[in-house]
Amino acid sequence: MATAKQDLGAFGEMIVAKKCDCPRCKRPKTLKRLPPNFKCADLICDFCGFLAQVKAMTSADAETLPRMILGAAWGPQKDRMDAAIYFPLYLVLATADLKRYSIHYLSADLQPPELFQPRKPLSETARRAGWQGFMYDLRTVVGRLVRLGPVRS
Repeated sequence: MATAKQDLGAFGEMIVAKKCDCPRCKRPKTLKRLPPNFKCADLICDFCGFLAQVKAMTSADAETLPRMILGAAWGPQKDRMDAAIYFPLYLVLATADLKRYSIHYLSADLQPPELFQPRKPLSETARRAGWQGFMYDLRTVVGRLVRLGPVRS
């Protein structure tokens, strides 16, 4: 059974795939969800191969951008950054009941390395000892995120 955070993430991926055209080829309804745990990407365009990351968060008004959002595993992200590979980011802000949401987009070419802030590795007593995640520091991209359409219900 999925957790509330996993359900929110799935909602974000589904709403972007349903409501957004591919930014590269401009075709509607071509963004598809990738399998869970695919590293650093959540959506692929089944026409042109465009890849993107989706992050979803709850927000009281579905509009106010947070300063930080939780990323995923730092190792794969750092490896891609070292190879100059950045994936576009969709940020979905939704009310707790998922009735109102907004979609924001940040293209790969507008992402500075400072956007990605590594977290401390998990302690030796943690279930996944040594695993390290990262945070997206949205303060580094103020004015670069684009809201795609109005807040929707």
